[in-house]
Amino acid sequence: MSRPEDILPPDLFYNENEARKYTTSSRIQSIQSSMTQRCLELLDLPGPSFLLDIGCGSGLSGEILDEEGHYWVGMDISASMLAVALDRETEGDLLLADMGQGVPFRPGTFDAAVSVSAVQWLCNAESSDVSPAGRLSRFFDGLYASIKRGGKAVLQFYPKNDLQRQMITSSAVRAGFGAGLLEDDPDTKNKKVYLVLTVGSGGELSGRDITDSVRNMEGVEVVDDRRKSNTGAKKGETTKDWIRKKKDRDRKKGKIVKSDSKYTGRKRRINF
Repeated sequence: MSRPEDILPPDLFYNENEARKYTTSSRIQSIQSSMTQRCLELLDLPGPSFLLDIGCGSGLSGEILDEEGHYWVGMDISASMLAVALDRETEGDLLLADMGQGVPFRPGTFDAAVSVSAVQWLCNAESSDVSPAGRLSRFFDGLYASIKRGGKAVLQFYPKNDLQRQMITSSAVRAGFGAGLLEDDPDTKNKKVYLVLTVGSGGELSGRDITDSVRNMEGVEVVDDRRKSNTGAKKGETTKDWIRKKKDRDRKKGKIVKSDSKYTGRKRRINF
């Protein structure tokens, strides 16, 4: 069976008929409800909060946010889906926007963010001048900025394969998030993947590593592709050795390189 994202872009796939069919399906309603509840469980918010619902569609996940006492803004690329949400008189504010072009809100607007079955759409490019990597980068950079320091996001998605899974998680880490992955029903066809993200080191994370918030969560595997040093020096190799080797490589390539001196590789003192 073909995946929807392999057939058409989301704004075309979810036309008026598809949007209403999706919203009125009791099976879809049940799945959306359980996954949104799972997202909130992983967020573990202290009380009523202001949330961003990414790929909010017709507001099925927003209904769960309402029931839990949260306030929310939803963004989606499908005008037909948002029209259904308006007909259903959802409580949240709605924005027609392509998350692959970024998250158009002021820095620190939201306490947290959720997304159900949306992020995998970013792995498809509809034209030759658009790349999945660029869309993912714009999305995660914008999402990181829009959430308060110390806040969290939980994104449920369906990766087609390990490559898509890696693309999504790596883009989140490059944007600055602390990241962890959780799989529900991992050995079944109903497997659901949740990307748990932490933002900065404010609030409860003050003075701690960005991955600490997800490191001790049950079932969550920490994703941390950050380089452990700035030099890339091999084991047993000093910083000075690494710098000299790099300068030698650049000289062989014909680049203009400053001469070595007694100050090469020496840590500079901070002067005020």
